[in-house]
Amino acid sequence: MGGVRSNSAELHDGEVAKASPIASAAAAPIELDAGAQFVLKSRGSWIHCGYHLSTSIVAPALLSLPFAFASLGWTAGILCLLIGAVVTFYAYNLLCLVLEHNANLGHRHLRFRDMANHILGPLWGKYYVGPIQFLVCYGAVVGCTLLGGQCLKAIYLLSKPEGNMKLYEFVIIFGGLMLILAQIPSFHSLRYINMVSLILSLTYSACATAGSVYYGSSSKGPSKDYSIKGNDETRIFGMFNAMAIIATTYGNGIIPEIQATIAPPVKGKMFKGLCMCYAVVLSTFFSVSISGYWAFGNQAEGLILSNFLKDGKSLLPKWFILMTNAFTILQLSAVAVVYLQPTNEILEQAFADAKSGQFSARNVVPRLISRSLSVAVATTLAAMLPFFGDINALIGAFGFLPLDFVLPFVLFNATFKPSKRGLTFWVNTTIAVVFSVIGAAAAVAAVRQITLDAKLYRLFANV
Repeated sequence: MGGVRSNSAELHDGEVAKASPIASAAAAPIELDAGAQFVLKSRGSWIHCGYHLSTSIVAPALLSLPFAFASLGWTAGILCLLIGAVVTFYAYNLLCLVLEHNANLGHRHLRFRDMANHILGPLWGKYYVGPIQFLVCYGAVVGCTLLGGQCLKAIYLLSKPEGNMKLYEFVIIFGGLMLILAQIPSFHSLRYINMVSLILSLTYSACATAGSVYYGSSSKGPSKDYSIKGNDETRIFGMFNAMAIIATTYGNGIIPEIQATIAPPVKGKMFKGLCMCYAVVLSTFFSVSISGYWAFGNQAEGLILSNFLKDGKSLLPKWFILMTNAFTILQLSAVAVVYLQPTNEILEQAFADAKSGQFSARNVVPRLISRSLSVAVATTLAAMLPFFGDINALIGAFGFLPLDFVLPFVLFNATFKPSKRGLTFWVNTTIAVVFSVIGAAAAVAAVRQITLDAKLYRLFANV
């Protein structure tokens, strides 16, 4: 494919480099590989960007925040939640500044690995950033598929308590929905689905908050115990595990790919999208975590919706729990499709022909086959490994923490080279070092949890 470059795009959908006249003259239009041309179309506005960002961050994983609080307590829990919001908002803005800076120099990077390749060298992009981003994103797809199956099973058992359908059957049903949504051709094509996803996230978060407040304030509510359970060792590992949960909940891992969907010029648009996203983040994360922990204390389950059921019986009106689970399932499908985009882009780059039309038979058939196989593998893994949450915690420690809490600061310092005597350099360096340590500790905690739970692991378990 002569003249095709996959590492960056000097001009993407008509963008003109805004560097010096010499640089502008040197930056000639080049062909894009099929992954960039078909999946990462640059046609969106900042509002569409806000939809994509909100779906990628404000996901049903936020329903596990009360559980994280149970290992941290009130003060540390709220502090970690605040630090996560401030650090990720700052980190994502730094990434956007790096991307805009390189675009102005004639190098618009459309993928995380391209940016790392250009700034840190080819070994970083090919052997570090690329693989861990793929693991994180595909792991998120598997995790969403499993959680979708669990929510479907919860609805089924509420409607038919004596039913004998197994978890893996519900996972397969959710995978069938994913099989359809995965065929949506480009990231930009998801903009209206992600708009609905944003509304759904606000809705099920409001339901979870209202349910917690209602049950927590009722005479039948549980006795509230906010003490941290376990011996010193359990508490320490639980604390690092909780910090990893909060960090992973704020995780994104696809900022460059989301920015690639914006129509040029991109300057300032990502900041608006991030402001929109974090307005949703603050309203949902804090309301769910505080109300859930207030209502259930150290009895908060890994998913707060599980606290609304006791011995198979609903503690709230059945229709309310059914509705909340339905909203969660629908949003999970949107989140899974968003995190499927890096995989789709890799498959398109490998099997599609950029010189043929996107909807030509030459490209439609490989797209249909490759994406269907990708979803089938994710669904099979989710059905086989109902304990995938433990594995996903390890992936998050090795993936989301470096991508979202370490690399943005390293890339910014490497690009802009702030003075070592200045505040910016030392703030960025300190954050990168601190979260590298937290990531290592979280990885150890995740391995420990896998070891403890290993005796319960069984393929296709009906949990």
